[in-house]
Amino acid sequence: MRTGSTISASSVVDPAEWIERNAREHPHRLFLRTPTGRGLSYQTLSNGSARLACALTRRGVTTGDRVAARVEKSVEAVLLYIACLRMGALYVPIDVGASPQEFDYLLRDSSPRIAIVPPGEADTLEPIAARAGVQLLETLGADGEGSLSRLARVSEPEDPSPGAHQPHSVAALVYTSGTTGRSKGAMLTRANLASNATVLAEAWRFSGEDVLLHVLPLFHVHGLLTAINTVLASASSILLLPKFDSAEVLQHFKEATVFMGVPTHYTRLLHEAGLNPEATAHVRLFVSGSAPLPIETHQEFFRRTGHVILERYGMTETLMNTSNPYDGPRVPGSVGPPLPGIGIRVTNPETGAVERKPDVIGTLEVSGPNVFAGYWRDPGKTAGEFTADGWFKTGDLGRIDRDGYVHIVGRAKDLVISGGCNVYPREVELELDALPGVLESAVFGVPHPDFGEGVTAAVVPKSGASLSEDAIIEALGTRLAHYKLPKRVLVVAELPRNAMGKVQKSALRERHGGLYLS
Repeated sequence: MRTGSTISASSVVDPAEWIERNAREHPHRLFLRTPTGRGLSYQTLSNGSARLACALTRRGVTTGDRVAARVEKSVEAVLLYIACLRMGALYVPIDVGASPQEFDYLLRDSSPRIAIVPPGEADTLEPIAARAGVQLLETLGADGEGSLSRLARVSEPEDPSPGAHQPHSVAALVYTSGTTGRSKGAMLTRANLASNATVLAEAWRFSGEDVLLHVLPLFHVHGLLTAINTVLASASSILLLPKFDSAEVLQHFKEATVFMGVPTHYTRLLHEAGLNPEATAHVRLFVSGSAPLPIETHQEFFRRTGHVILERYGMTETLMNTSNPYDGPRVPGSVGPPLPGIGIRVTNPETGAVERKPDVIGTLEVSGPNVFAGYWRDPGKTAGEFTADGWFKTGDLGRIDRDGYVHIVGRAKDLVISGGCNVYPREVELELDALPGVLESAVFGVPHPDFGEGVTAAVVPKSGASLSEDAIIEALGTRLAHYKLPKRVLVVAELPRNAMGKVQKSALRERHGGLYLS
């Protein structure tokens, strides 16, 4: 089944033009502030990012160069991203928690003109950068210190306005989360960023009165591109927190109108005794993404606060694809219909044929102005991820119901084939999560001598709950076909996750690979 449509992004304003428009029309409006009292008006944002762009130019960075940024989440990190956007350099965000080996790989793969790191890490990281062939290294600290900040303070651009840039030139090189294998650099164009933020600002009813409570990291598309660009497109504001802390977030809800989080954030907020309608009264919209939101979490959050979480679906390669509606039913377990201008279809995993009927599970494919330009320096991988008629193969399994809402079943690589039968992990996880005492679960397959793969579940108990493997399997027996039942249920303290809260099933498969073979 196919739903949605594709449109051209040619009429969408370039992202850099948002900065100048907002500085011109709303010079004194706050673009960003921190809990410590630091703030940037839109005029200050324009001036500060122009100086930082000038500093990069003085260090030899030009349009099309890569700028690798391994910097702490801060006002400076946001300014650096916007400076690159202004000058047409490719922003390459790198997690400050990346290991030296990961940092080395990302530098070698992206070949940046310059690498920017925290001042306290320069001595450690400079030799790695040099070995990777990066000759320029500058420092940028969360407190405004560092060599690049000092250079920016004495830099005065001759022409502070952003240059003219082609819509399909690459603006950001964002590496996939790498839950399996090496991370790949996704080339996101200026048109990708502009079209997606414009659509989201309208779909989620952003206005200049909004304040986004920002708790996400700045090295993934959710926190960097979705959050910041949507604010820029709507001339709204950001309250920037350095990280997520449930107690602190609860206190800041009274200052915000929008909150974007991942499912882990919502489950942790539910542990706060003070989470109630009064604490969340000032917030008009709660958004969840980056991983499936458990239906029970969705329902419990509504029971505690009166707010219905809006779940959406996106990827590094496509930014945001679908969203439950702002006005209209927000369906638990669904990521909503495609956003305007974006097409979603379901195809048969074996034949590639488009499924015409609703509720048929297959591979999800996406088309639209949000879809990336390809993988960095990997034309073979890029060609393999697109169909002959230009649709991107997401690697996700899902279905589209009769109302056009998309339901994610799981990743194609996570499909379990047990005894010749296909078992979709998400279907089993939904039943597990509905059982009393289960906080969350993950279903995966590992080698089995008789069935090829054995359906296996890892479950995390709620606080104070006692779970029995036999009791769980018995309870599932009345809810699932026999071949879908887990052969083993492992009770664990927590599930392995990456920085964006996605469960790393590859780690579970590796950890329990010999479960049925001994």
